[in-house]
Amino acid sequence: MASHSSGTPVSLILKNASAASAVEEDEPRKKSREDWRKAKELEEARKAGTAPAAVDEEGRDINPHIPQYISSTPWYFGASGPTLKHQRPQPEKQKEFSRLDQWYNRGQSNQVANKYRKGACENCGAMGHKRKDCFERPRKVIAKFSNTNIAPDEYNQPNLALDYDGKRDRWAGYDPSEHQSIIEEFRQVEEEKKKMKAEKLNSKEEQEKEEDDSDEDEDKYVDEVDMPGTKVDSKQRITVRNLRIREDTAKYLRNLDPNSAYYDPKTRSMRDNPYAGTEREVDYKGENAARFSGDTAEHAKAQIFSWDASEKGINVHLLAEPTKIELLKKEYDKNKDELKNEARHSIIDTYGGKEHLDAPPRELLLAQTEEYVEYSRTGNIIKGQEKSVIRSRYEEDVYTNNHTSVWGSYWHAGKWGYKCCYAFIKNSYCCGAAGKEAAAAAAQLTNLSNAQEEEAQKEVQKLQPTSEENEKSADESSDKESSSESSDDKRTITEKKSQKSKRKNKKRKQKEKKKNKSKHKDKLAEAIQKEEKNIKAAEELLKLDERKRPYNSMYSVKELTEEEKEAYQMKRMREEDPMANFMSK
Repeated sequence: MASHSSGTPVSLILKNASAASAVEEDEPRKKSREDWRKAKELEEARKAGTAPAAVDEEGRDINPHIPQYISSTPWYFGASGPTLKHQRPQPEKQKEFSRLDQWYNRGQSNQVANKYRKGACENCGAMGHKRKDCFERPRKVIAKFSNTNIAPDEYNQPNLALDYDGKRDRWAGYDPSEHQSIIEEFRQVEEEKKKMKAEKLNSKEEQEKEEDDSDEDEDKYVDEVDMPGTKVDSKQRITVRNLRIREDTAKYLRNLDPNSAYYDPKTRSMRDNPYAGTEREVDYKGENAARFSGDTAEHAKAQIFSWDASEKGINVHLLAEPTKIELLKKEYDKNKDELKNEARHSIIDTYGGKEHLDAPPRELLLAQTEEYVEYSRTGNIIKGQEKSVIRSRYEEDVYTNNHTSVWGSYWHAGKWGYKCCYAFIKNSYCCGAAGKEAAAAAAQLTNLSNAQEEEAQKEVQKLQPTSEENEKSADESSDKESSSESSDDKRTITEKKSQKSKRKNKKRKQKEKKKNKSKHKDKLAEAIQKEEKNIKAAEELLKLDERKRPYNSMYSVKELTEEEKEAYQMKRMREEDPMANFMSK
């Protein structure tokens, strides 16, 4: 523990200077090593619990495990013994906050003046606010001049000092007496409910007395009993089964072969026919197909009609009175049809248009006749006239300029044309077989010309002289020309040379263009073949079962080339294109 002599203020030291001087002569100024050892042993004993803890001025024990920097008292605090008072809130710094029962005054006071007072509101004459803050309607003659109808003064609101929690208290200023009105309201509602329930019970008892003795209590009908596995509506007892009917055969027992139709136990659904490939193979449609066949739909409609009728106050039940429900439903449908007919006739009488209702039947409008037509098993007509083909809104089979096929019926090398003459120019005149022969000859010529150009280029490269020979020939020619020709002749020669070089460059560029075109065509043809293979592979994958389809089977990371992009655009099917069916073939 720290010594408390260090906490003695300077004033006390100066005051007891004489006594301290007399003591200093007999005792040393500093503690001896023995005193420090004893203080250390006392501190350890207090921590171990063998010695009593230090006591402050208020008689409370001081925890010996408190660190020294917390337990040591500053010199300016003026403590004469061990204490922790310097760590507690100081009284002079404590702020007094408002109590829980203190809040702003509500309403107006009962103090009403007889005449206007200085500092009051000029409009109503009440103290506590100014004319611009007055909530009353502006008077024709204000209270300052009339001195009549002076309003009650407002309360002088207290200046509340709220702490952190008081500012955020959601129940601050709440009057508990206000809750009494809510309690009274709920009490009245409960009394009304009890009265209504008693009246309903009395009316039920009277109805039960009039009914037969065989009809009894709540368990009268099946759907009024809360059975397991059913959901019940709060307004009307509607039973909805969420469990399998025990009379039905479980789906997983229909075919025990593990490779048969997949059964999902979570949703209790069979995704395929379980009898496929077996001796009992049938057209499986599921339990619901058989369960909702026959008069099931009519029964469901009758059930809905009975629920609607009971909600509207008609005391009927489908299971107890099926005949009554059937008669009511027939009468309801009859009245409904009559109302519809009346509304229809009223509209026709008002706006006209009866002649449009007297149109011929739909069979005649769609050109359906009673002509006998007999077909074979393959779909061919044996007897009768074939049904006319329904045409689209586009012009079909319209041939122009002596053509026997339409534009777009022929495709070659990325171009559309006519199939009758292989012409790629739209609206051109048809040449027939001669056009086909000319197209074939042109294709052969283009192939031959490409081969001849390649051979000629190879021969030209062999015959071209080297750079040294060019330099020698250029020097010799320049010497000859300088000796034989004048300056004007030299200019004409240089001009001729430049023209020749331009012609050569032009021919070389044309040859390069032809080569690039042929390469592009070859690459495009390869890309088209590749795209066709991809389309076939994708169709085969789509035909497979989802569970057998390989993972990421249609995923590709490779960047497409320009030829592949063009091939995709050429082979992409467009549903809006009238030639889409032709392309698929």
